[in-house]
Amino acid sequence: MMTTEPRTTSLVTGATGLLGSHLAEQLCRRGTHVRALVRPTSQTDFLRGLGVECVVGDLTSPESCRQALQGVDCVYHAAAKVGDWGWWPEFERDCLVATGVLARAARDEGVRRFVHVSSTSAYGHPHEGGPPIDETNPLGQHLWPVWDYYTRSKVECEKILWGLVPDGLRLTIIRPSWLYGERDRTTTARIVRRLRSGIVSLMGPGDNPLSAVYAGCVAEAAILAANQGAAEGQAYNVTDQGPINQRDFFDLWAKVAGTPPVTRHLNYRLVFAASLGFEAWARLWRSQTPPLITRYATWLMGRNLSYSTAKARTELGWTPSCTYQEGIARTFRWFETLPEHA
Repeated sequence: MMTTEPRTTSLVTGATGLLGSHLAEQLCRRGTHVRALVRPTSQTDFLRGLGVECVVGDLTSPESCRQALQGVDCVYHAAAKVGDWGWWPEFERDCLVATGVLARAARDEGVRRFVHVSSTSAYGHPHEGGPPIDETNPLGQHLWPVWDYYTRSKVECEKILWGLVPDGLRLTIIRPSWLYGERDRTTTARIVRRLRSGIVSLMGPGDNPLSAVYAGCVAEAAILAANQGAAEGQAYNVTDQGPINQRDFFDLWAKVAGTPPVTRHLNYRLVFAASLGFEAWARLWRSQTPPLITRYATWLMGRNLSYSTAKARTELGWTPSCTYQEGIARTFRWFETLPEHA
């Protein structure tokens, strides 16, 4: 009687990015053999130092995906076009097409679990001031009429994946919010530089709930979900390390950066309206870099909206392993070791 070797490999996409690198790191610590599907130009020193098997390929290529999935037990799909600026064909290729190709290949290869990293942005822009958004809320609420590409891509990716479940895709979705942590080369630098330049302002009074979460905590939740049978076919919000408002979040960053607390306020509604003008000008000139401020960034900081993590806590047994103070301190210590910031 022929036997097959048990699958023990986890495939991580987006492993050179923020969340993907934390997933790879934690899986390696648990003794899992980790494979990463990376671009030819990706910087993989950190991953190789962990012992990750790096396979060069293209997520939009069915052949690359099939090869990367050989012997794989679980997929953690964290690759996507990140950020609120870009052109729809970019989001379509790097999010919708890539996710569909990988998920179909995983289904065909009989992968035990496909954990997709989505976002709370998949809910769209729900009305503010109500109860916390939980997983029973509909997706894609009140999408903006123009240039809401990041949010739209999150909604459409989930539609693709849920549509593959009846055909055999064994899916779990994780919906984090604003991520920070070691190996974040965009948000952290922006926050620290602006704090040190004294140009950070609070959007509105600053007492609104802020949904931000340390990437290591999200990785823990994703791994828990991947290994619980009851999590198949479910989605989980993983959005915070406890209640925090906008002012307190930036005060913690100011403390580690050695700068005064943020005291300047801007009118949230006026900045949001002005952001549309900035975006229109940048779109007119076909800018590849985002304008000074975007609607999404303004909304992310100033919205009066929160998300419930009760389902992840009760069904997965997830509890954030560090506080905001610890997570921000870890991130800042990493940031200070970078040659360009030393």
